[in-house]
Amino acid sequence: MRCDSAESHRKFHAPRHGHMGFLPHKRSKKHRGKVRSWPRDDPSRPVHLTAFLGYKAGMTHTLREVHRTGLKQSKREEVEAVSIIETPPVVVVGVVGYIKTVRGLRSLKTVFAEHLSDECKRRFYKNWHKSKKKAFTKYCKKWQDETGKKQLDKDFHHMKKYCSVIRVIVHSQMRLLPIKQKKAHVMEIQLNGGTVADKVDWAKEHLEQAVPVGAVFSQNEMIDVIGVTKGHGFKGVTSRWHTKKLPRKTHKGLRKVACIGAWHPARVSYTIARAGQKGFHHRTEINKKIYRIGKGVHIQDGKVMRNNASTNYDTTQKTVTPLGGFPHYGEVNNDFIMLKGCVVGVKKRILTLRKSLIEHTSRKSQEEIELKFIDTTSKFGHGRFQTAQEKRAFMGPLKKDKLKKLTEPLTVED
Repeated sequence: MRCDSAESHRKFHAPRHGHMGFLPHKRSKKHRGKVRSWPRDDPSRPVHLTAFLGYKAGMTHTLREVHRTGLKQSKREEVEAVSIIETPPVVVVGVVGYIKTVRGLRSLKTVFAEHLSDECKRRFYKNWHKSKKKAFTKYCKKWQDETGKKQLDKDFHHMKKYCSVIRVIVHSQMRLLPIKQKKAHVMEIQLNGGTVADKVDWAKEHLEQAVPVGAVFSQNEMIDVIGVTKGHGFKGVTSRWHTKKLPRKTHKGLRKVACIGAWHPARVSYTIARAGQKGFHHRTEINKKIYRIGKGVHIQDGKVMRNNASTNYDTTQKTVTPLGGFPHYGEVNNDFIMLKGCVVGVKKRILTLRKSLIEHTSRKSQEEIELKFIDTTSKFGHGRFQTAQEKRAFMGPLKKDKLKKLTEPLTVED
């Protein structure tokens, strides 16, 4: 077999390392995931929010029976990893109306609510402590005098008449979370369903009202998670692009790319793997299935209900928080969403949960989820006990419990 010397070729097939679709690999400008496209509006449906804010708490695992037609695994038990995202209700504090122009959408009118909480106002300041805290003090008077009310009614009327897209301004409630930060996260969420007038009326009714996650998403729904990945700082090519390490005896290091391009063109192409920032990138992950929308710790018939991790098969009264709390997070006492698999970012990171952009028809997406068991053992070490009562029953009285009794202050009766 004759080899033609006019045309050279590489000896081994080697696909490129890393995806070019995610360039540039640089740090995200914002911590909060930005929604770059919203679901298509359907006027036949009732008015609803299309996104929500949540905070990553951690992961655990569940046991369930698979009910999917034509699957070998069907009617068998399966253990699956799930992520817990804490989603306290968001508060609606404003309405924005957009009109369509040849250059895209342009905001026509923005109306804020009369009362804004301090955690929301903190978002408008760099240094809340040193500021005079005067934000919205003059604006809120619009809601009190007649001329102001007329102006607001006029603004709402203009929105109904001219706008084609209505979005509400919402903020998260940081005081309900086990996070040190006091400054709330604020975002615009698009309203879909109904006519423009219906949307404006819905937004007007819900000003200063809290909207729970159960009003936005439902059980078994497929959603998208938008957030910023875990940061890893400045990394070399081996870690950043997963290129092959050079042989051991290589001069001046082996975690390198041997050839960064030909003599001509006399420059380094952007497709060559180079060292630089790894992680803290903005990412949108689609098709995450909701396994459970859990209610937070609440009072029902005079009793404190802590049973959001109980199932029909495992009736133990327990919350989704594992023994000792979620590592690097704490306790989940508010409403939460349980998603199949992992989500981007570190613990405590703000995540934007968005309704899916596509209609789901696959068997996987339509499958009904019924959990048999949710694991609540300690995630810090080799957890053995599901609840504190179970641990006490097994371990018996401990030395620390005796010491605790001794140090307790004496009451008046004693």
